[in-house]
Amino acid sequence: MRPRPFLWSIPLLWTVALGLWGLSRQHSLWRDEAATWQVARRSAGEIWHMLGQVDAVHGLYYLLMHGLFECFGAGIATLRLPSVLAMAVAAACVTVIGQRLAGVWAGLAGGLAFGLLPAVQFHLQEGRPYALVTAGAGISTLLLVTTLQGRERAVRWAAYGGTVAVCGLLNWLSLLILPAHLATLTWTRAGRGTYARWAAASTAAVATVLPLILFSRRQAGQVSWIPPLTWHMLIGPAILLAIGGLGALLDRPRAGRLSVAAVGLPLLVVPQLALIGLSLVKPLFLDRYILFGMLGLALLIGTALGTAVRATRPRFPRASLWLVPAVVAVAVVALLPQSLAKRSPASRVDDVLAVAADVRRLKENGDAVVFVPAARRDTALVSPGHFAGLRDIALAESPVSSGTLKGEEADPARIRSAMLAQRRILLVTDASDVARPLSNERDKAKAAVLEEYFTVVADEQVRGRRVTVYERFGPARR
Repeated sequence: MRPRPFLWSIPLLWTVALGLWGLSRQHSLWRDEAATWQVARRSAGEIWHMLGQVDAVHGLYYLLMHGLFECFGAGIATLRLPSVLAMAVAAACVTVIGQRLAGVWAGLAGGLAFGLLPAVQFHLQEGRPYALVTAGAGISTLLLVTTLQGRERAVRWAAYGGTVAVCGLLNWLSLLILPAHLATLTWTRAGRGTYARWAAASTAAVATVLPLILFSRRQAGQVSWIPPLTWHMLIGPAILLAIGGLGALLDRPRAGRLSVAAVGLPLLVVPQLALIGLSLVKPLFLDRYILFGMLGLALLIGTALGTAVRATRPRFPRASLWLVPAVVAVAVVALLPQSLAKRSPASRVDDVLAVAADVRRLKENGDAVVFVPAARRDTALVSPGHFAGLRDIALAESPVSSGTLKGEEADPARIRSAMLAQRRILLVTDASDVARPLSNERDKAKAAVLEEYFTVVADEQVRGRRVTVYERFGPARR
């Protein structure tokens, strides 16, 4: 089959369609996306002030989303469409790489398979930077393949270094793509000149991101919740590596040959192993940090299907044309329950919009509100209208003025006094099945006052969040 110059457009449109399907997730928004939402609605100066205190690692992404919110308005579509488009670009890159290295069917199959991967479907509709990083990883890998095919130009190496740098500024763990690309150079026995130019571009990218890496280490407490690495956490990666390894074997890898295996296998394996190694020192193992490794898996799946098409073509030339569409159709049906689950509110740990609606229904004039933990204030920051008339009695300094995500609360004694002066208090917290034990003295003080002096008159749990209405036993203290 002759090359198809615009073959990439099919997986691109396919991935866009998958992304638009159920984009609002029944108008739900979970805590990570709520962070993007509330920060993006701040001014550029306020965002810059916040980055000095917290979340510097996502600074570029927040500024990008701020610009989009300014241009198109704050909304779920504006929040998630960048991820949809980014994943579509990544799918197109998979297609072009696969087509160049293993033929039309390998490229098409890889691009279509990419959009169906469960991890990709999850982050396809996520208002966070990981899809953008994956798109950048796809572009940088395509640029590397182009140079290794003998089309080396200074502008391509500059674009390569710039793309890697932008990805690093979106999430500096994306720099783990560099050892993967180094493995590809080693596998294909690239010349010294190519090594030197890659090293120069990579060094420039790392130097660009290094200040962010050093500064963000001061905010390492943000990832203190990530659990230490355990054996059961490695089951999923082991399965992915096994699937990728099988695809690589079908590609008949050889040292010195630029192939899908030489590109896809390092892209899948090296970031996984590197993150595991880092996690032995500091717990950091979250699959979203190396989501771009799915590019390698899709390439290897594509080459396996391309190999199957070539094997069946001599005996069944017409049937071979339908092999990839048939396999994709079967995969769509097989993954349909999971695809539907990924597009439901239950796919995330909570929903800040649902609990905000409950607060609006349950509140009365003169009520106060407290949040346990303070991070659950995100629901009020995303839906301020639903909290209109409620007094946030624990808050001493707002999130915007304090340059934080959740604001600064008063000391436990002042919170206790403020609560004892209320007749009714709404408590916004986590649902009982996901709530963690109280570890903060402020939160313990809130819970103690409510238990000792108030009684529950209403209690609603919805999608991982809970709102409880408390009334005072006797007269409030003034």
